[in-house]
Amino acid sequence: VKIQALGSLVDPVEGAMEGGWWGTGLVVDSDGLVVTNNHVVVGAATLKASVGGKNYDARILGTSECLDLAVIKLDGKDFPYFDWYSGDIKAALEVWALGYPNVGDREFAITKGIVSKADTATDTQWASVNHAIEHDARIRGGNSGGPLVAANGQVVGVNYAGDDINDLNLAIHRDEVRAVFDDLAAGTDVLSLGINATAFANTTGSGIFVRGVESGSTADKAGLEPGDIITRMEGVTLATDGTLADYCSILRTHGTDATLSVNVYRPSNGSTYEGQFNGRTLTTDSAPTAPSSEPSAPQTELVVIKDDAGVVTVQVPATWTSIDGTSFTDDLGNQVNDVRASTDLSAFGDGWAVSGVIVSASVDALGDYTPDSLLDLLAAVPASGCTQNGTRQPFSDSVYEGSFEYWSACGGLKTEYFIIAALAKDGSHLIWVQIQLAEGDDWVLEPIVNSFLAVY
Repeated sequence: VKIQALGSLVDPVEGAMEGGWWGTGLVVDSDGLVVTNNHVVVGAATLKASVGGKNYDARILGTSECLDLAVIKLDGKDFPYFDWYSGDIKAALEVWALGYPNVGDREFAITKGIVSKADTATDTQWASVNHAIEHDARIRGGNSGGPLVAANGQVVGVNYAGDDINDLNLAIHRDEVRAVFDDLAAGTDVLSLGINATAFANTTGSGIFVRGVESGSTADKAGLEPGDIITRMEGVTLATDGTLADYCSILRTHGTDATLSVNVYRPSNGSTYEGQFNGRTLTTDSAPTAPSSEPSAPQTELVVIKDDAGVVTVQVPATWTSIDGTSFTDDLGNQVNDVRASTDLSAFGDGWAVSGVIVSASVDALGDYTPDSLLDLLAAVPASGCTQNGTRQPFSDSVYEGSFEYWSACGGLKTEYFIIAALAKDGSHLIWVQIQLAEGDDWVLEPIVNSFLAVY
């Protein structure tokens, strides 16, 4: 089945696009139920399907963004259909990929190969599949959602991802598809909030790029829009490995009906938002931002660092290799988990010329401090060598509530200094973040602010 979609999507590279795209599907019963990929259909305003040269209207019944699966229904009956492979799927099984690849005349094509791995867990930009088939029957864009068949024409899997450089081709295992097919056909979404998702990780950070949003879905009701970037859910920074693994793990752990905190960056207006899926709709976040009208370009990749106890995490530039995760006891006897990083921690601690960050958190400190009293104490450091900019401002994200302050011209240089002090919304601990950014490093502020977290 060649599936033709018409609608509006936002591409991470091309930007907003209105028009058509296509993919492949497979008819699995005579009434016109078709299995395809989620990324082929979500975000489409209209769907048409071509079977045997005849066009049919189609409607979406159910989707799964984590499994990259969807079931659609053709407006017709008495369709020829595929059977599922009845034998064991083993390595070296000969297979054929059927579909409409985005090459040449874009017409029906068949490629042949063998199964390399019969059952493997695979995380990609588009899915997090526990049971996938790795094979070498070449697939390309347009093959998405098409069948991978054995010599008898029975379906062993549904193709969903390929990598031409590494000759890697992936299909969702027959058993994974059949396990959720009845729910999808009945109109029940599985591991899905209603987005067409692409994970990314680069020098500017990581997240889930929202290419499209299903009307009326959980994501739509929360206020998510095409082009948004989901940066955190339930306090977890998403896609640090460039895949949907963390996003889907959260959905598997909590379920799609749970109230889930979320942080979103909207490139179209440069704003950050926080809210909840199945709860509060998105509202503008209150967090520090670099004041420069032209922030410096990212210079390096980001890495996640932790304190020695594994309690505190934050994203920092990969070049900040001078790291200390030692906990300490403060003057009031409170145990503090702490991680700090810089290109040179000694120079960072002794002056204003070197960038760095300190993230500290404590349960014990709840009895002695509030976010504002902590900020009063910490402000003594920049107050001695910097110029304060504005007044104390409220800080809020999906995990913390507190305050922040900002200073500039530290030590007579173009160095900026930020302090955030906040209380976890569940009341479990206090956290405070001290960020010093030398000239040219203001781009580091956003990933630090979007990623700091303590888990007790």
